[in-house]
Amino acid sequence: MAAISMRLPVARKPVGPGAPRGGEKHLVAPGDTITTDTGYMRGHGTYVDEEKLIASVAGAVERVNKLVCVKALNTRYNGEVGDIVVGRITEVQQKRWKVETNARLDSVLLLSSMNLPGGELRRRSAEDELAMRDYLQEGDLISAEVQSVFSDGAVSLHTRSLKYGKLGQGVLVQVSPSLVKRQKTHFHDLPCGASVILGNNGFVWIYPTPEQKDEEAGGFTTNLEPVPLSDREVISRLRNCIVALVTQNLMLFDTSILYCYEASLPHQIKDILKPEVMEEIVLETRQRLLDLEG
Repeated sequence: MAAISMRLPVARKPVGPGAPRGGEKHLVAPGDTITTDTGYMRGHGTYVDEEKLIASVAGAVERVNKLVCVKALNTRYNGEVGDIVVGRITEVQQKRWKVETNARLDSVLLLSSMNLPGGELRRRSAEDELAMRDYLQEGDLISAEVQSVFSDGAVSLHTRSLKYGKLGQGVLVQVSPSLVKRQKTHFHDLPCGASVILGNNGFVWIYPTPEQKDEEAGGFTTNLEPVPLSDREVISRLRNCIVALVTQNLMLFDTSILYCYEASLPHQIKDILKPEVMEEIVLETRQRLLDLEG
């Protein structure tokens, strides 16, 4: 018989009262009044009714001068030029691949927007078109950068840098794009022995840190050697830590993930997903981040 994990009920901490009625709201639900001041301009996620600015989605209120908008907590990815994304190939078409990037529409990776194996720089030929499935096929995961955004919201990707390309062995975690903090770099080699790619589109890739960077592969030669047990345990712990941070609505960036990993070390990997353990380690992570800012 399979072992069954039993947990006793625990007392949950009471949730403190929200912001006072007269104060500014940071989190709003659909139908909540954001402000009655007529001097503000209506942005995304808001509408005006009886001279009141009202939220149309659940999310965080953002103010830029007189412009007020609501950034939805659970939303599809809206691409911006320069974003780092992790995506999955869904279709091979003529001179292009279609890529699932958690957006409303599939993204596009053109054959001319990628490095050829070996980093060759030349015009793409008919032979390259016939060999497209040898480079990337349905189901493959890639890291890429947003090159441009079309008028309908679809994005065009490129993998011209050798740090982008086909992803090998690792674990994919899908989170809300609003919880991924924008940083100068989204590729992080963590000191615990694993690396993460924090895609702006909410796809997080966790993989064993390579011993040496293979710059000659052009991003298409994947390492299929068995991953040691120690590396798999680190990756599994990181994955559960990211799930814990997302459950508690804490922003994902290299420092928060590392602090959460360190806070989880006294617990077994499978226990991290228990609600009381999750709350404990995220509370410790949040406190360390506050101490760091202070």
